[in-house]
Amino acid sequence: MSILPSHTQVLVIGGGPAGSTAATLLAREGFDVTLLEREVFPRYHIGESLLPAALEIFDLLGVREKVEAHGFQYKPGARIDWRSEAWNVKFERSVKTHTYSYQVRRDEFDQLLLEHAKSQGVKVFEGIEVKSLSFEGERPRSAAWSQITGGSETGEASFDFLIDASGRAGIMSTRYLRNRRDANAFQNIATWGYWKNAKRLPNGFEGAISTVTIPDGWVWAIPLSDQTMSIGAVYPKSVYKEKRQASLRDSYIQAIAGNPLIEDMISSADLVSEVRVEQDYSYTANRFAGQGYYLLGDAACFLDPLLSTGVHLAMYSAVLATASLASVVRGEVEENLAIAFFEKSYSRSYLRLMMLIAIFYNKNCNSDAYLSEAYQLSRYKSESSNDMESKTESFINLATGLEDIWDAYNPTPSQVLGEISERLEKSLNFLEEERGADTRVKPSKLQKTNAQFFEAIQEFISLSAPGSGDDLYVVTKPRLGMGKASAPILQNV
Repeated sequence: MSILPSHTQVLVIGGGPAGSTAATLLAREGFDVTLLEREVFPRYHIGESLLPAALEIFDLLGVREKVEAHGFQYKPGARIDWRSEAWNVKFERSVKTHTYSYQVRRDEFDQLLLEHAKSQGVKVFEGIEVKSLSFEGERPRSAAWSQITGGSETGEASFDFLIDASGRAGIMSTRYLRNRRDANAFQNIATWGYWKNAKRLPNGFEGAISTVTIPDGWVWAIPLSDQTMSIGAVYPKSVYKEKRQASLRDSYIQAIAGNPLIEDMISSADLVSEVRVEQDYSYTANRFAGQGYYLLGDAACFLDPLLSTGVHLAMYSAVLATASLASVVRGEVEENLAIAFFEKSYSRSYLRLMMLIAIFYNKNCNSDAYLSEAYQLSRYKSESSNDMESKTESFINLATGLEDIWDAYNPTPSQVLGEISERLEKSLNFLEEERGADTRVKPSKLQKTNAQFFEAIQEFISLSAPGSGDDLYVVTKPRLGMGKASAPILQNV
């Protein structure tokens, strides 16, 4: 392999969408960036459905033409069959731009982003595992690494700043900060596979992701450009344990066939892959950044995949972190204020999306409740005089990730985070009461996990004290960084 530098201005751990996005943005701003990735790309990864907000970030990366030329499946929206209701979510109803996205093969998509990072000047090393970090006080300063593919070299690289985009492994959070907390209300398991010749859902539309409920859970169906369909089931861990009395393959097929629409979809289809299984436990660290480091994507937090937010949170957090870091290095913003801005912005997005998902899981709610909650959570209200139209646009703005983009570009009052956190705590408490009635779940474990997660939420609420980065926002021209304003400017993309 080429020689890995002994020092770099910014070290990025992880080459997924979070890491490659952060590395590319920093390199385009002239920073010296080294990225270490444990795997050798292309490599398999779940999470194929992107949100329209990705288009805005593709433009910042200068990669949009490459993505659009690749041939990924065009995604104009979603079909939702939830309990007794069904409706189409068309992205074109968003109040502004970016009215579509893509369904992607993650091995291809992630490699495309990583190759683009290389083309922008990022020094990328694959097959390299970070074994440990060294610190000066609380500030990480160097990483000991080991080559695990194609050789056996070892070494150490020092750095000025660390971007931890190491995914669920979460090097900083799990090994050093030890601050990861699970959300018991969303301790789910996902099983999935890939099908050929699967039918489309009736009343859906071409390219849309389909989300339907089954007893105790829900199913996704994602059409891909190679004519396969990614179909997965998500249900509580307690239900999964019961289903595993059968083989993984049989329990998976039994689960997805729990909805007549999916049963018909696969009636003449062939399962052409192994069946995979993974924990879909929602979790969060109680801090996302500190002196000299930022946690991005799954390294910071993970959210139930109902709204396909994984790649969005990864790339969005990368934009926030790089804008913050760039302004700190240039001496434009004090580091503590930049950290406060990043943590508030990222946690607000995470908690707001979790709040929306929690309403879907509430069995007492219907589509009007989902839309009403979205309207309450949104800062960008439609000018439509039609109440239902306004609520629908608010829901789409949140579900597409565009609300997060607008928040990044505009100063946001601190109390917004506190209000979202308090609403979420009430909602999760209700879901916990429902789960507490499930005899398959041990009450003592449920209460302990629940308390730990709410402690993390309280950390976020503590960030909402006025004056800590409230007047900061992301700017992209003439260069990526942070602007400062005394009042919201409310500009949309």
